[in-house]
Amino acid sequence: MKTEDVTPTDTADGTGHGPPAPPDRTNDRVRRAGRADLIAAAAGVLLVVAAVLIGRIIQDRDGTLFAQWPPFLASWDPHLGPGTPAALTMAVLVVAYGPPLAARLPWRGLLVSAWAGSTAWVFSMALIDGWYRGVERRLTTKHEYLRVIDRFADIPATLRGFTDHILVEAPGNWPAHIAGHPPGATLTFVWLDRIGLGGGAWAAVWCVVVGSSAVLAALITVRVLADERMARRAAPFLVLAPAAVWAGVSADGYFAAVAAWSVALLALAATRRVRFPAAAAVGGGLLFGWTCYLSYGLGLMAAVLLAVLVLARTARPVPVFLLGALVVPVAFTLAGFNWWTAYHLLVERYYQGAGGVRPYGYWVWANLACATVAAGLAAVAGLRRSAVVAPGAVQALRRGPVAASPEGRLALLVLAALAALLAADLSGMSKAETERIWQPFLLWLLPAAALLPRRSVRWWLVASAVPALLVNHFLWTGW
Repeated sequence: MKTEDVTPTDTADGTGHGPPAPPDRTNDRVRRAGRADLIAAAAGVLLVVAAVLIGRIIQDRDGTLFAQWPPFLASWDPHLGPGTPAALTMAVLVVAYGPPLAARLPWRGLLVSAWAGSTAWVFSMALIDGWYRGVERRLTTKHEYLRVIDRFADIPATLRGFTDHILVEAPGNWPAHIAGHPPGATLTFVWLDRIGLGGGAWAAVWCVVVGSSAVLAALITVRVLADERMARRAAPFLVLAPAAVWAGVSADGYFAAVAAWSVALLALAATRRVRFPAAAAVGGGLLFGWTCYLSYGLGLMAAVLLAVLVLARTARPVPVFLLGALVVPVAFTLAGFNWWTAYHLLVERYYQGAGGVRPYGYWVWANLACATVAAGLAAVAGLRRSAVVAPGAVQALRRGPVAASPEGRLALLVLAALAALLAADLSGMSKAETERIWQPFLLWLLPAAALLPRRSVRWWLVASAVPALLVNHFLWTGW
């Protein structure tokens, strides 16, 4: 029996801290755990199939889903593109060589390789739709941020009047994405335009390159809160994330990276694994404040931030983190933008449009089907293992910061992200399009795959990548 095939429960006391269980008992547990993983993955497949079939019935009957190919915001469009060979090559290379390289590369080399690999994977997926349709045009459509760049010629004046244009009946109402987000999202592209990086191509490159850096933030966080072994095992799954279908090209990938670096910097500060913990805490706070002004729903990332503090068993960075987090809200408030007023107007606009018609009873579970495809079946199986490990991890954590196993600490981090995702789902403000807008939460589900046995890693990578490739080649995804 290989040591990497032993889960935290493969010990005599079932906690991961007692003496090893007898070989027969361990082998039986490994087999049972493997079967349970497959059952969890099969349940995920059934959830997706049910969402497709039931969604088709509802949409054909009354058209209330406002999605041509439910549960995805997509339409049927089988196609190949210049990115097809690159995407297939990337998938094969990561499946074949990703796990051994992740185990052997120097840590800094792994970080660089992971960022480069994630960027290549996202770009290749986007290019399946071609350069113009899949990259350059993505952020210039009628709903997107680049359509209103000229309206931010006077930024202070625009911020003061931003809330006047959120509602549908308002004169000069904002397009959907601008109205649906705080102005930080649009300002990002305004500032890119002002430094000479205007247009859809530069905006797309920014979103993909910056968005792919979220992989680094996740790896660093897992390393300092769990251990390096867990981070290395998670790396191939983070690189080959199925959410690349929607990250290329979407501003939500950029949002995910900002939120992820906020978590990573807080983790470094809390564990004091950086030379200047206070500076890391301030930086994490600044990024969290900016995150909240990129998307209203990303305040829920506080659940992951809280998990970081619990796992580090410290509140030391909190005052400095909060000090940093206040900078962005204060700046926007002084500039004349009221976040709470804007949010309440957004809720009203949401229910003026498709959000007020889409049935909650379907989307509250169909959203999870979208998340299953975007996170991948490996993450689903990893979440099952996280749920098994978590109770013992909570008990062990009470005894001290090092009492919980690395697997247990990783499980608690992953489940905190799942809690944030479920809160977003239950809110009713995420009916459809969650394969795209939940990317900041989905990122933190991917490391759960590190809990899967090493001997089956390649199969799980295939199980996550193939559905993503099929979606990107058979559907034209929305926004």
